[in-house]
Amino acid sequence: MTLIRPTAKTDGASPAGRRPGALRAGAVLALVALAALISLLGPSAALDGTGEAAAPGVGGIALLRTALFAALCVPVGELFVDRLARRLPGAPPDTPRSWSAYAAAAGLVAALGLASVVATGNLVPHSLSQIDVGGLYGSRDGALALVEVNAFFVAGLCALSRRPALQVWPLAAVVLAEALRAHPTTEHGPLVGSGLTLVHLTCAALWAGALLRVLRTLRLWRGRGDEAGAGAALLGLYARVAAVLLAAITATGVWSALRRMPADTVLHQLTTTAYGRALFAKVILVAAVALLALWARIRLGRAPDPLSAHVPARAEVVVLGVVVAVSGLLTALPLPIRWS
Repeated sequence: MTLIRPTAKTDGASPAGRRPGALRAGAVLALVALAALISLLGPSAALDGTGEAAAPGVGGIALLRTALFAALCVPVGELFVDRLARRLPGAPPDTPRSWSAYAAAAGLVAALGLASVVATGNLVPHSLSQIDVGGLYGSRDGALALVEVNAFFVAGLCALSRRPALQVWPLAAVVLAEALRAHPTTEHGPLVGSGLTLVHLTCAALWAGALLRVLRTLRLWRGRGDEAGAGAALLGLYARVAAVLLAAITATGVWSALRRMPADTVLHQLTTTAYGRALFAKVILVAAVALLALWARIRLGRAPDPLSAHVPARAEVVVLGVVVAVSGLLTALPLPIRWS
C-alpha cells in the first residue's frame, strides 16, 4: 500500500511569512496615526503661551497639508528611483507595485479639502451651501487651489496610463502652486520666497519619496533571490544624490527662515512663537535624519554586508515621515512677524 503524504497549501502565506508583512503594516499605521496626532494636537502645543491666535480649524488644515505633501513625495520618489534603477548595469527589471495612483487620490482629497476652506473665506465650511466654488476663480489663492486639485486629478490619470512618467508635469504644477501660495504678493520679495520654497519642496519630496521607493525596491529584489550587488549599488547611488538634496534643503531652509525671522530675533522667536517652535522641532528632526543617513552611508561602505545599511535607512524614512507632518503643521501656523 502506498502512503500519500499530505502536501501543504501553497496559495496562502505561512504564519512566518505573514508576520513581516503584518509588522510593516502595523508600522505604517502607527506612522500615519503619529502624523495625524502631530497635525491635530500640534497647533495647541505650539501656540500655548505665545499670545498668538491661529486661524479656525488649524489642526484640520495642518492634517490636509500633511496629506498633500505625503501624496507629492510618493510619486516623485517612484519616478526618480525607477529612473536610477534603469541606469544600473545588471539590475533586476522588477520594480515594486506603484503607489502613485493611491497617492494621487489622497492628494486630490486633501486638495479638495483645502480648496473648500479657501472657498469659504479661509473658514472651515460646515455645510456645502457655504462653499462658493465660483469664488475660487476670483482670487489668487482660489486659482492656486484649483490648480492643485486639477493637477492631482491629472496625475492620477497619468499613473493609471501606459506612460506614468507623464506625472512629472502635474506634480511640478503642484510644487509651483505651493511655492506661490506660501508667498503672497504682499510679502517682501515674494518671487525670492517662492523660488526658495520651490527648490526646498522639490528636494524634500525627492529625499523622502526616493528613500521609501529604494527600500521597497531592495525588499523586492532580496525577496526574489537577486544578488546584493544591484541593491547595494542602488542604495549607494541614492545616498550620493541624498547628500546633494540635504545640502540644498539646508541652504534654502535657513535662507527662508531668515527671511521670516531676522537674524537678531531668531533665537528668541524659536521659543516664543508657534512658528519658531515648530521650526525648531523640524530642525531637530532633520538633524536626526542626517545622522541616520550618515550611519547608513558608513555601513554601506564598511559593513561586510552592504545591504545592512537598510536598518538605519528604515529608521530614516520613519523620521522623514514625521518631518513631513511637522512641515504640514508649520504651513498652517501664523507667521512670526509681518513684513512692512
